[in-house]
Amino acid sequence: MTLSRFAAVQWLSFAAVAAVLLYLLSPILTPFVAAGILAYICNPLVQRLSARKMPRTLAVVLVMGGLLLLSGLLLLIMLPLLEKEISLFVMRVPDWIDAARTHLLPQLQQWFGASVAWDSQALKNLLLSHWQGAGGVAGKVLPWLGSSGGAIVGALVNLLLIPVAMFYLLRDWDALVARLDELVPRDWHRKVTEIFVEVDRVLAEFLRGQISVMLLMSAYYTVALWLVGLEFALPIGILAGMLVFVPYLGMIIGLSLATLAAVMQFPGFSGVLLVWAAFGAGQLLEGMVVTPWLVGDRIGLHPLAVIFALLAFGQVLGFFGLLLALPLSAILLVALRHGKAWYLTSSMYQKP
Repeated sequence: MTLSRFAAVQWLSFAAVAAVLLYLLSPILTPFVAAGILAYICNPLVQRLSARKMPRTLAVVLVMGGLLLLSGLLLLIMLPLLEKEISLFVMRVPDWIDAARTHLLPQLQQWFGASVAWDSQALKNLLLSHWQGAGGVAGKVLPWLGSSGGAIVGALVNLLLIPVAMFYLLRDWDALVARLDELVPRDWHRKVTEIFVEVDRVLAEFLRGQISVMLLMSAYYTVALWLVGLEFALPIGILAGMLVFVPYLGMIIGLSLATLAAVMQFPGFSGVLLVWAAFGAGQLLEGMVVTPWLVGDRIGLHPLAVIFALLAFGQVLGFFGLLLALPLSAILLVALRHGKAWYLTSSMYQKP
């Protein structure tokens, strides 16, 4: 495969134009990118169903229905937990006020040397009136919703566009791949196909490794919170483990729910400290051991390279850099392998 100077200029110009278009269209590309990622993840299952003589459209509908069902199950796990925790919080507020008056008020008087007025009943009535008047917030929110209606409608359209784009991408996946294959210059076809097959294999290994991480961390958080004695160990553990696919999101949501549950359940602060220790150990275990072992080894990255990739892509691209750090590193790894092979056979390296 040779590349003349004129052809190199042509391809660089094409890449520059494509980069500018991607930058200009980035506000509307998000749902299509999300749909493409989900379609890539679900395509192997659709292919298996189609191989069993099932119409591809029906296979796509079944796979997307299963994905929707899993999302619904996560909501069913979260919503009752949140509802019960909020109810317990409202019920225990008066007890906390009385406890503060009994223990905190004398301490304040000792520190400042003056008597502090504390009307527990008035404070309870104040909190109750604000709680009951929360419905008035809707009156303030509705005008804001009206002024921001365009942005909200745009966000809803983007959200609804994801399953639509995902459906068509999954249904026409083979045809789209064939059309892209036709666009590859014939002189480059063999090498480009080899690279893309290797990238596909590495990304498949990444997804398998990430699923293993999610299952293992779900088991860890469930067992750790159960050993601590937390009542909601199972739903919080499953949720925190399943969300480790999005860096820090699983830890933040799981830790917040577990802390709230611990405050509601345990009489002292020691239970909350145990919950925090469980999540701190889980973060260290997932970041330093589980992800480098189950993901890094599968895609051929050294554990230190995995940690560096998370930090580097997070620094450059922010949150989405964290989300895409390992798959992008896997693709870069394949490119570096082929670049190294080209360099070792080039005249630049071999010429004395």
